[in-house]
Amino acid sequence: MKEKFKVLKNKNILVTGGAGFIGSNLCEILLEIGAKVTCLDNFATGHKHNIEAFLENANFTLIEGDIRDLDTCHKACENQDFVLHQAALGSVPRSINDPINTNSVNTDGFLNMLVAARDAKVDRFVYAASSSTYGDSENLPKVEDIIGKPLSPYAITKYVNELYADVFAKTYDMNCIGLRYFNVFGKRQDPNGAYAAVIPLFVKQFMDHESPTINGDGTYSRDFTYIDNVLQMNLLAITTENKEALNQVYNTAVGDRTTLVQLVNLLKKHLTKFDSEIDKVEIVHGPNRKGDIPHSLASVEKAKKLMGYAPTHVIEDGIEEAVQWYWDNLK
Repeated sequence: MKEKFKVLKNKNILVTGGAGFIGSNLCEILLEIGAKVTCLDNFATGHKHNIEAFLENANFTLIEGDIRDLDTCHKACENQDFVLHQAALGSVPRSINDPINTNSVNTDGFLNMLVAARDAKVDRFVYAASSSTYGDSENLPKVEDIIGKPLSPYAITKYVNELYADVFAKTYDMNCIGLRYFNVFGKRQDPNGAYAAVIPLFVKQFMDHESPTINGDGTYSRDFTYIDNVLQMNLLAITTENKEALNQVYNTAVGDRTTLVQLVNLLKKHLTKFDSEIDKVEIVHGPNRKGDIPHSLASVEKAKKLMGYAPTHVIEDGIEEAVQWYWDNLK
């Protein structure tokens, strides 16, 4: 993949939320390509240990700051060719518990970044959108131009991001691309904290011989998307020469769905290679979670057609790699 994107060598690229799960993986691959990477993070949800290996790299610059501060955003965008905007307060439950902070970071912060990128005349502004935007739409697979009503404050903020990006593209002649992430997982995804994503949380619990709790009966399904597919989409978004591909929103997924029961079985299968006792760990079922949609499955045809997207990892490939990383780093 790195060879395909060598055009990015020596380009100045800002990654907001660069110390987070997706952001740090983006920083890593961009540095490997030879880009000059600036990371902007306030470490509210990101971690310094995610970027520790980059700090001695001459092509890496860390700006510790908050996207809710416009001056910081202007400073970070200076002389940048591209912006990969990953900074946000994620999690549907967090947004239900704290809608004000979620809105402040995800809406006000996003607008600050758009303004700063516009003023700095960056070539392209690529941002993390979300599958939560599909809301109560029951259509499967999810296609980009058919959405429902949002089911959480988080979903509202991510939809507002898309509306702002569209307006800025039309009003200020910016080039913006939104990537609707579907349940991304992989190395460096934090298993700790009240709002940990399901895969790292379950992996850690299995490794500790604790029973994971499935919300509902386990038939809810998701388009679990391995980090390498997400990296590819971000790199395609800043390098595509197809003018028709600009100022669009794309599903960033695999195009396949897995139930929570199937997910648990996959995790057990790959974790028992390291510890046979994990196979004996029982699963607990709890109530369905507020704001959750029953099923999520993306069509990735638009990304394939307009940007040449070709997913490299189906869920089991990703689970195998992620489990290996967690075993090496959590044990």
